Amino acid sequence: MVIDYKKIDLFGKSFIQKVVLKPPFEFAFPVAEQACFLYMYQGEMQYEFDGEQVNIPTNYSLFLNCIHSGKQIHNTHSNSNGEIVIVTFHPDILKKIYERELPLLLQKPQHTVSNLSSEKVNNDFLIQKYIEGLLFYFENPSLVNDDILILKLKEIILLLSQTQNAAAIQVILSQLFSPATYTFKQIIEAHLFSPVGIEELARKANLSVSSFKREFTKLYNDSPANYIKNKRLERASELLLASDNRITDIAYACGFNDLANFTKSFHDKYKVTPTNYRSTLNNRQ
Repeated sequence: MVIDYKKIDLFGKSFIQKVVLKPPFEFAFPVAEQACFLYMYQGEMQYEFDGEQVNIPTNYSLFLNCIHSGKQIHNTHSNSNGEIVIVTFHPDILKKIYERELPLLLQKPQHTVSNLSSEKVNNDFLIQKYIEGLLFYFENPSLVNDDILILKLKEIILLLSQTQNAAAIQVILSQLFSPATYTFKQIIEAHLFSPVGIEELARKANLSVSSFKREFTKLYNDSPANYIKNKRLERASELLLASDNRITDIAYACGFNDLANFTKSFHDKYKVTPTNYRSTLNNRQ
């Protein structure tokens, strides 16, 4: 239930919104060509997508691409009201205020294959102070003008570019300008030899872990863990014969984070250590 709602527009479109909600509440995002930064100023919310929930407590945020539908926030078990501040990013407005060149955060990341559409942003002191500054303008609307709002929009983009979540936020924002999506297979193949786990691959595919595993098994007729490990080991066996690189470097290049784990996995598959595999086969040639 909405108790209080205020908003400030920039160039005729919603820029900043302040919503006070009384639990239980639920809100589904419509399909729109925009991105939203939702800051939980008071209380907490749950973000639900593809059957999984992510809890967003006080002073944490959710960055969301609204191009795709099926996302919602809700709270059904809290006794206290929730207050959410929302900053909206419209691609046409961003292009307007950055006439010469888009900042790095808005540019398409190089060599990144991902359909990620949401990111939880951890508690950040500077963002907290930024939100408190926005609340001042809700209490003093006569002080608001387009020049100030443009500065506040540029400020949040700068702050987000300095968070630990900057890479993920860049992926989400860039989708506003390059809305092409990658196929499931493209995402798998692009990260096959990268040191990423199943959960991270699921995020890049914009799926829950359970949905990701089902889709993977349907496509490859194997579990993600088994298929990826075998592909990495096959690649490692090729590199052991084709190069003089150190075994440690080969392990890392094939997506293994731990040399001991690589050695054990290699021995389990080929019944010989990587060192002996290289020396034995090279001696036969």
